[in-house]
Amino acid sequence: MTGARAPLLEVTGLAKAFGRNAVLRDVSLRVAPASIHALLGENGAGKSTLTRILLGMERADAGTVLLGGARYAPASAEGARRAGVVLVPQERTLCAHLTVADNVVLGIEPAARARLGLRDREKARAVARDAIALVSADPARAPLDAPVGELGVADQQLVEIARALAQGGLREGGRLAARLLVLDEPTSSLGHDDASRLFDRLRALRNAGLAVLLVTHFLSDVRAHADRYTVLRDGRTAGEGDPRETETAEIVREMLGRALEGGRERAASEAAPPDGGEVVLDARDISGVKRPARASLTLRRGEILGVAGLVGSGRTELLRVLAGLDPKRSGTVTLRAPRGVGLLSEDRGGEGLMLGRSIAENVWLSPRAPLFAAPRSLLAEATRWIEKLAIRAGGADQRAGELSGGNQQKVQIARLLREGFDVLLVDEPTRGIDVASKAQVLSLLRDLAAEGKAIVLVSSQLDELVTTCDRIAVLRRGTLEPPRPASSWTGASLLLEASL
Repeated sequence: MTGARAPLLEVTGLAKAFGRNAVLRDVSLRVAPASIHALLGENGAGKSTLTRILLGMERADAGTVLLGGARYAPASAEGARRAGVVLVPQERTLCAHLTVADNVVLGIEPAARARLGLRDREKARAVARDAIALVSADPARAPLDAPVGELGVADQQLVEIARALAQGGLREGGRLAARLLVLDEPTSSLGHDDASRLFDRLRALRNAGLAVLLVTHFLSDVRAHADRYTVLRDGRTAGEGDPRETETAEIVREMLGRALEGGRERAASEAAPPDGGEVVLDARDISGVKRPARASLTLRRGEILGVAGLVGSGRTELLRVLAGLDPKRSGTVTLRAPRGVGLLSEDRGGEGLMLGRSIAENVWLSPRAPLFAAPRSLLAEATRWIEKLAIRAGGADQRAGELSGGNQQKVQIARLLREGFDVLLVDEPTRGIDVASKAQVLSLLRDLAAEGKAIVLVSSQLDELVTTCDRIAVLRRGTLEPPRPASSWTGASLLLEASL
């Protein structure tokens, strides 16, 4: 827990601009040693730029940073690691074909004979073993010789943390040399139980002397596990305090600069589409290569059908089978949708977008798009969607990778809407985006259903399913249970049903 100790990290008056775009204007931050400190803010508030400065990936234009009381301005990521500041990014960076041990020491392999470029395999295994022991109470969950690709998402997350700690250096006996661990949205791909296990390990690392800077949008995680929090808004520090002594509504107000408006209340008449509504997708007893084991569903035009389930239950695999991207082992899928099916991928960075390309190119990315189109047409069409979905961008020619997570998600949605698909399969649309962007995305999905789209919505945020969907079905251990009206569920009852 924090007290009146001198801060490990002290940021004062930090500023950073990219051309005329001032991203950080006046940021102050104090992180105590041996603490979990949450960094909050809407997408575009400046969190990513601040962490990139701390990790040596950018240089500040003004302000000071002290680490352990000494001036800190790393010129590179390697310089930050030598100072004991390490990162676990939101998107996985592991090599699936390599073993756990090889991933942990990747880039820091101990050399037996440096001149010959030979690796000391025994020492490498010892480093990997010590690092895994720091992050897992059960090292058998991540065997050193197991290919990382065979591990579950939660265990891959632990390997990522182990690698970061190894990069920061391990002292004799496997003790930590790293002083500050920056975690970017570590629970965005985890279910409730896996997230709880992760925080158990983070508390153990905190108790071992490590400071954790937790970048997250999950306010429930902040209130349950963080010692302190700091809010950024428009490149400035807008609030800070003890999350257990601060109401969630107050934290949201600090993030937005206003109270968050309540979601749209749906009238009873629109709680679900009529029973006689047109069926556009009918799946019967389908199974995938691994998941789902068995699933049947009927989707009608104008409805949002939610799918709840724990990580590993087969939610993404179900959507990929319905979209025809993955083969099915058995069952039938009948589609009555002239404009077809579109999938919004959970993995927007690896699969959903070309991050190195412009917004315009991403919006037009489709086999249905004209083979040749004038650049002016591409830009005009993309600009129309930027305005329609309120995408915060410098223009249609800006690279998608330069946008915040919420705005990247809107670019994915823009592409699907431009295609005019009848059926939308939407996988974790609010993953890793801020409170306001979540509200906008969910409101957009409801509007699309009202216009006649048929939507299957997968989300780990169970309360979002309850407030957004017409019916909800629980996918448990690969089997999809019959759907029930959303009004008959709560977030707690969904979690209980999925955990049985």
